[in-house]
Amino acid sequence: MEDDGLLIAGGTVVTAGGSFPADVLCREGRIAALLSPGESRPAVEVLDASGCYVLPGGVDVHVHLQMPVGDIVSTDDFASGTIAAACGGTTTVVDFATQERGQTLEEAVAQRRAEADGKVAVDYSLHLAVTDTSERTLRVLPRLVEEGYASFKLYTVYPALYLEDEEILRLLEVARETGAMPLVHCENRAIVERCTRTLLLAGKREPRYHPQARPAEAEAEAVRRMLALAGVAGTPLGIAHLSTRAALGEVCRARTRGQEVWVETCPHYLLLTEAEYERPGFEGAKYVLTPPLRKESDREALWTALIGGGIDWISTDHCPWNYRGQKERGREDFALIPNGAPGIETRLMLLWSEGVTRGRISPERFVALTATQPARLFGLYPRKGAIAPGADADLVVWDPARRVTLRAETLHQQVDYCPYEGWEVVGGPREVFLRGRPVVREGRFVGAPGQGEFVPRYSLMVGR
Repeated sequence: MEDDGLLIAGGTVVTAGGSFPADVLCREGRIAALLSPGESRPAVEVLDASGCYVLPGGVDVHVHLQMPVGDIVSTDDFASGTIAAACGGTTTVVDFATQERGQTLEEAVAQRRAEADGKVAVDYSLHLAVTDTSERTLRVLPRLVEEGYASFKLYTVYPALYLEDEEILRLLEVARETGAMPLVHCENRAIVERCTRTLLLAGKREPRYHPQARPAEAEAEAVRRMLALAGVAGTPLGIAHLSTRAALGEVCRARTRGQEVWVETCPHYLLLTEAEYERPGFEGAKYVLTPPLRKESDREALWTALIGGGIDWISTDHCPWNYRGQKERGREDFALIPNGAPGIETRLMLLWSEGVTRGRISPERFVALTATQPARLFGLYPRKGAIAPGADADLVVWDPARRVTLRAETLHQQVDYCPYEGWEVVGGPREVFLRGRPVVREGRFVGAPGQGEFVPRYSLMVGR
């Protein structure tokens, strides 16, 4: 019998389908076997996980690392951002290859791969963010899907990114033909531009006006319209970072009609409200993200949907900008504040503490939302998001009693603030393994940038 590998012994394995005591044997980067407690198998390292859960590594399918906007770039590059992900228990991230106007998709992918390959500390993949529906783009999309880029990001807002409805229909048809998942940022561009212009002309320029510039109606209308387009195209639809009760209502009506629609939300919409924009001085700028934080009634509706199965996965939309020097660009005009906030390291701890520890969701539902469902929907499963023989040995030894006070100075995210500064979370990663190799020990990063790999994503089997 081989005498190698890692044995994680004495813990409770948690999957989306159930929890059970088992020892996890890992060899050559994959899970070799799930053993009955105490069942003898040789291993180079035996890790005692008594009193802890053993979870699949987190899968965050919505991050923006070293993302350029004009002359500035988001503060986490592929190295620092993936180190922070690992320290939070996430072992796979999906970023974006964003096509600039006039650029080919092949060029966008090559550029992004050059920025990430050899630098990431966890495994990663890329969505294709399409801004050009020329014949050349439409021809190359099926080939890129075959090469492992099995999802499209589509925008209905932002001057450099938005697509007209006719263009979106074309891309939805390609998604239907190739099996790629379309993931849409849903806001009505005309409403956002009109509201922003009206506020600025009235001299309302502080961060507190950001949510008024992007009202709930802008999201709900765009969700309704994208669902109509997806219905005509006959393709499933993924909705990114849904934030409002009104948009949830549109999704519920579509599902009642029999449409296949999948919904993402983020921790900040579950835990924070638009009250953050009323912070003194310019502090509200730290919470300028898009869509904006919403009302307490929206937050409650999201929790209800999360508990009841109406929300399918939780991502971060991690897009960090320093408060000093970057967010401050908008001191005289909230529309100039870079949109986005950090969260890649805190996602799992926050959702466990506020969800599992408080009794809102089960450990199994936590795993489904943060690992298994995003892996299934975006073509990573069963390699990722699973604890089963043959899956990558991406594993987290999760201590439910661990207490951490969230502070910017102690987190690994390379940004000068934390939206949850001073929050105490209960439950967190003790050890994290990427393909069987330790990357976090006792909460300390012990891996190295460059140990992560690009993971191609192929067929999406949802609803097929």
